[in-house]
Amino acid sequence: MAGSLDLVDFGALTPEKLAGACDEAMRVCDERIAALVAVPDEKRTFANTLLALEEAAEPVSQASGQYAFMAYVSADDALRGAAREWDEKLDKYLVGLSFREDLYAAIRAFAGTAEAAGLSGEDARWLEHELRDYRRNGFDLPAEQRQRVRRLFDELVELDVQFRKNIDEYEDGIAVTREQLAGLPEAWIENLQQVDEAGTRKYRVSLDYPEIQPFMANSPDQTLRRELFEKEQRKGGAANVAVLERAIQARTEVARLLGYDSWAAYRTEVRMAGTRQAVAEFLADLRERVAPKAERDMREMRQLAKARTGSDEVNIWDWRYWHNELLKTAYAVDDFEVAKYFPLDAVIAGLFDVYQTLLGVRFTEAPNAPRWHADVRAFDVAEAAGGEPFARFYMDLFPRPNKYGHAAAFTLRRGRMRPDGSYQQPVSAIVANFTKPSAAQPSLLRHTEVVTFFHEFGHIMHQTLTRARRARFSGTATEGDFVEAPSQMLEHWCWEPAVLAGFSRHFETGSPLPRELVESMVAAKNLNSGVMTLRQIFFATLDLAYHSPGFEGDTTATLRALHEITGFPYTEGTHLQSGFGHLFGYDAGYYGYLWSHVFGDDMYTRFEETSPLDTGTGMHYRRTILERGGTVDGGQLVRDFLGREPNNAAFLRGLGLTDA
Repeated sequence: MAGSLDLVDFGALTPEKLAGACDEAMRVCDERIAALVAVPDEKRTFANTLLALEEAAEPVSQASGQYAFMAYVSADDALRGAAREWDEKLDKYLVGLSFREDLYAAIRAFAGTAEAAGLSGEDARWLEHELRDYRRNGFDLPAEQRQRVRRLFDELVELDVQFRKNIDEYEDGIAVTREQLAGLPEAWIENLQQVDEAGTRKYRVSLDYPEIQPFMANSPDQTLRRELFEKEQRKGGAANVAVLERAIQARTEVARLLGYDSWAAYRTEVRMAGTRQAVAEFLADLRERVAPKAERDMREMRQLAKARTGSDEVNIWDWRYWHNELLKTAYAVDDFEVAKYFPLDAVIAGLFDVYQTLLGVRFTEAPNAPRWHADVRAFDVAEAAGGEPFARFYMDLFPRPNKYGHAAAFTLRRGRMRPDGSYQQPVSAIVANFTKPSAAQPSLLRHTEVVTFFHEFGHIMHQTLTRARRARFSGTATEGDFVEAPSQMLEHWCWEPAVLAGFSRHFETGSPLPRELVESMVAAKNLNSGVMTLRQIFFATLDLAYHSPGFEGDTTATLRALHEITGFPYTEGTHLQSGFGHLFGYDAGYYGYLWSHVFGDDMYTRFEETSPLDTGTGMHYRRTILERGGTVDGGQLVRDFLGREPNNAAFLRGLGLTDA
């Protein structure tokens, strides 16, 4: 049984093997589709139409999840290049599948049968979604316009691959002397690449999260902070501005051909929000509520800056530094000191303990599982009560050159009911860029990294604990503005004193995080919550503006016009949109982070009513939210878990807006 959790032999992969496997997946799919469409209309059944379609597409889904995934994580340039090429080919192949006339005719024929009329639950939802997708692909349009829509979707696949490649391969940073690294700990400095400039040894601070974020928060040198910030705001390069602007043009043309006023209208139709107007109103309302808190945040930072420097100027490249100084002075919380209590092994043990307790599962390391890099670890998932493993997840946690630069959960194989009645075992991977171990000390996670770890691992649980019968609704295949809610809820455990005390341990002394330090961290949780939330509102508003009526094609002009939302002036000569990876994949959907946060915070109130580690509430969460995937609407999932209508009270309280 456990053997069926093994995927491809990642270590033995070559570009040729990868290409052969992806080619074979498409060949098998073609063969199965041919058999599906050959069935006469009068013999159409659920089994020989919808189930046959899922079975046909599965090899391509797995090739994408396992082989194309190498584009994000392989350390081998040739293999990564081949994977990126096949990522594009497989995506285009799936686009082509969704535009096949004969396949549409087969599904339409089945939809007209008595069996189709008698479908219920997940299967009725599946048929309804399939027909909806064909409408949204232009099957109500004349053939010529439909072909134009397809060509635009193909082009969007190419642009997506190019945009991500330009970000992943973009290398920049600053070279500084040892003296210019004042304020940063020795162990962190040891991890920096050393370079020689005109006979002087310097240290390179790159744009990777474990380097840029601590530097921006701890370097007292405003000039260097500005230089690094401006480089970061040009990530992806001017080439990516052009890629993005062409993509927005293509998306807008698709939407208009399909009868929508904008790409935002097209995208939100199938989300919880329903309309772009609902999103715009949500963001405007939230901005108004948050503005007074952001003003208080800025006032507090300016007062400290004035006391320290004689000037109350706080620029956009300064706020992280003054935020950190306030943490250290007003709350006695030093990010690097706190990190000493979070060695990676202890965090993993604590994370596992929390999730195992809450969700009734057991994680066991799988040392013989095939892996793609020496840093990668694999774990099997079984019921806590015993039995064989039913899922697996990988953890790839440290930065490498050309590796995916953020933190995310990838589905390598989705869970689904096979035609023989057995359940296909899901496999996922968490890919992150946490602080690496050094010669002097283990990997020590800053508290923000601990929160990120809990968040992304929530996605892993969503993907591996799924019990959806149909691949269409497996795991995180929910509405795009709901998918973050389960993970955002699980961030709350990183702020629970009892939980933190349970797994934090000083890497030298072994002592847990002192109670007073935990209390200070919790007290400081809302420090600058206004400024930080306005940044998220800005990103969401920018994304929405790019994809709404009235956008005129110049992404930098729109960026400049909207930048005031952040509370800081726009920095001339920069184009943050070139490195804003979410503009592909989350296009017209970035608001979903804030939207789903409302539901995540509301769901946590169930645990506040019982206790953070209450297994009964945890199992209720597993059954009503995680296992069901996208089998019902997100709003219904939340109502079923809460036993009431959701509201935003907990979300506003979480931002420190109790007076709102």
